[in-house]
Amino acid sequence: MDTEAQTKQAFELWTLLHEAYDTASRVRDNELRQAGISRIQSAVLFTVKTGILPATPTALSRCLIRKPHAVSKLLDRMEKQGLIKKVRDLERKNMVRVVLTEKGEDAYRRAMENRKATSRVMSCLSQKERDNLRRCLERLRDNALEELGVSYEFPFP
Repeated sequence: MDTEAQTKQAFELWTLLHEAYDTASRVRDNELRQAGISRIQSAVLFTVKTGILPATPTALSRCLIRKPHAVSKLLDRMEKQGLIKKVRDLERKNMVRVVLTEKGEDAYRRAMENRKATSRVMSCLSQKERDNLRRCLERLRDNALEELGVSYEFPFP
């Protein structure tokens, strides 16, 4: 059972985590603005480009921890912007695959080239601290997914 002090500490850590995420995200947003895309669009382009999982809307929704209908709308917007194209799978006609267009490839390349500010933010941590932070964040993510009743094996760390 949580004591009042543990509950207060958990809330303070939660607030600090949110502040760190929010400010670091704004740094990344500034970088991605130069590529003309958002963070979530960058994540889609990265996932499709690297081929770490089948580039289907369902797989993307799992990987991005987003509801399928939200990913479907995101993909529709990205297709209208000319970043991706949805194509019918040749083997399974009822399945759609996502592929990058030339414009999407260019946006991906620019997003990957422009990560200096993000790197500078993370540079305040030693390699050991980064490794510890990774383990802690993975545990928090996995525990939150369990709390939500979602089980998913992430394709990359």
